[in-house]
Amino acid sequence: MICQGADEELAGYHYFFGAYFKQLIMEWRFNTLLQEMSTYIRKYRSPVAFTYLGLYMAPSFFKNFLARQSHNYTTDDFYQTGRRDTQIKDSLYNPRTLNESLLQHFRYKLEHLLKWEDHNSMWFSLESRVPFLDHNIVEKTLSLPPERLINKATTKVILREAMKGLLPEKIRLRQDKIGFATPWEMWFRTEQFKEFTLDIIKSSSFLDHGYLDVKKCHNAFTMHREGKTNISKEIWKWVNLELWFQTYID
Repeated sequence: MICQGADEELAGYHYFFGAYFKQLIMEWRFNTLLQEMSTYIRKYRSPVAFTYLGLYMAPSFFKNFLARQSHNYTTDDFYQTGRRDTQIKDSLYNPRTLNESLLQHFRYKLEHLLKWEDHNSMWFSLESRVPFLDHNIVEKTLSLPPERLINKATTKVILREAMKGLLPEKIRLRQDKIGFATPWEMWFRTEQFKEFTLDIIKSSSFLDHGYLDVKKCHNAFTMHREGKTNISKEIWKWVNLELWFQTYID
């Protein structure tokens, strides 16, 4: 059983703190805001919530600038064309309330997790379920006031309360979060993946498609191989985009 959806409907990720802080500012609830911020700092000693608060409060032109920095491997022509069509900047990164942020994540991000879960379960011939996505639970949780989801810098408050007496307190109140990550940072530093990746990003079709700045990709891959940076997520995108083009377009 894989419990996809719990973090998206119960504000389990730290960037949801940013949306909650923004809502408190917009509603002039500064006492609650200061209490939540100070508790967050004491608990986590992390800048994540404040980084996202700044992003959510930033003007559109600054979000455009940050978006370009995070997509600096694409060519200018491709980026400028896609920038005019995307809705992500003005929706996913511009929530007015915590609940609105949750709804946006249901629309833009949860579908990817469900796709991966479906692929993984089918690959290993496993039957999986997503009980947190029962429509009754979704309708209830997404209509709750934000304090039932985040309170005293604690996420998924209503779920933790529901599990009181059913789970050991160490588990019920656990605050750290670890995703199901793959070791692709290490993979792309092995000789096998080096040859595989170079065959793709040095191919003529990779250059001709014109979506990625080939020189930047080559330099960045070299830095990754030397352990000077970790761009394994970007390399994964380059490889799969090119393989998709070769399979379905070329």
